[in-house]
Amino acid sequence: MNVANGFWLPILRLRGIPTLVNVDGIEWDRAKWGRFAKLVFRTGAKLTARFGTRLVFDARAIAARWQTDFGREGIFIPYGGEIAEELPAEDGLTHRGYVLVVARFVPENTIPEFLEAAEVLCRSWPVVIVGSSGYGGVLEDKIRALALHSENIRWLGHISDDRRLLSLWQHAGVYFHGHSVGGTNPALVQAMACGAPTVARDTVYNREVLGTAGAFVVPNVASIVEMTRKLMSDSSLQTEFSEAARLRAEAFYSWDAISRDYEESLIRLLHK
Repeated sequence: MNVANGFWLPILRLRGIPTLVNVDGIEWDRAKWGRFAKLVFRTGAKLTARFGTRLVFDARAIAARWQTDFGREGIFIPYGGEIAEELPAEDGLTHRGYVLVVARFVPENTIPEFLEAAEVLCRSWPVVIVGSSGYGGVLEDKIRALALHSENIRWLGHISDDRRLLSLWQHAGVYFHGHSVGGTNPALVQAMACGAPTVARDTVYNREVLGTAGAFVVPNVASIVEMTRKLMSDSSLQTEFSEAARLRAEAFYSWDAISRDYEESLIRLLHK
């Protein structure tokens, strides 16, 4: 899992050990990494392309990028989402009555733009923010200040309780997904499996996963505010997106199918 393992693949190749490598996302495109880290990931990708026996791409857009950059093909196997039982809403929140974001606080997740939008949206609805940077910093300072200034902004930090996180997705009026790099994003798939009406940043990856089961916006404050307001004010559209997202998750992103695909790929690798 991940091209950082590429540095070990030449050794495994020399030992005659076949490998199945999930290349993960395009790590060297992530803004959070410095120049050296990007070089390490890019070098690992080149080694993976050369020495990996068989590659797995979690999105067709990732497969296309690898074909263009490295001339390698592979197997498409996405991530999955858990279809959870119906859970009670978080204390103080109502079904379809709040805006939710779940993300690590890194630039490529559109967190700075969402925080500015939250200052506007919180005048009408509660805004729930899940996530952290893990080390403090400017974004955490801003969120802390926003939460102190407005009782309609809740910063819950990192949540390790899966049931609580699933409940937040199940009952959200809008889930904002601002991730801009990577392939099939686990948070987006899980939000879909929970039936969260979704507004996503317009990227090739998010469009591949969400299809027509959500709305897309460019990464600026006005666009985020406008589309979120539209969805929060339209209960029929919320229901339409919710049902479409859940059905799409069941059809294309079930763990049973994904596990079966990995098992079959590993067995074929042994008989290569």
